[in-house]
Amino acid sequence: MRYLMTSKAGGQAPDERLYQEMGKFVEELTAAGVLLATGGLAPAGIRVSSVGDEITVTDGPFAEAKEAVAGFALVEVRSAEEALELTKRFRRIVGDGESVIQQVF
Repeated sequence: MRYLMTSKAGGQAPDERLYQEMGKFVEELTAAGVLLATGGLAPAGIRVSSVGDEITVTDGPFAEAKEAVAGFALVEVRSAEEALELTKRFRRIVGDGESVIQQVF
């Protein structure tokens, strides 16, 4: 089962400890074959919406920085519970903030 774990920007600036702990976490998940992809996301974006035949394109950013999705991890695990445990470990490393887990079909 694949899960997309997204994370909103946290309140604290990254420091050397965070980079070291996150590096170890990523290495562990990569070695286990669980981590498929990770990345950070720019705060700006392009919103494309449609109503009937009308397509509207709007440049972002669209939310306050603390509400914007800042990064993601795509993992392949056996269950939602396993994805949740990985996300809890991630949150313990990065500190305050919010993450969302969604199954990828």
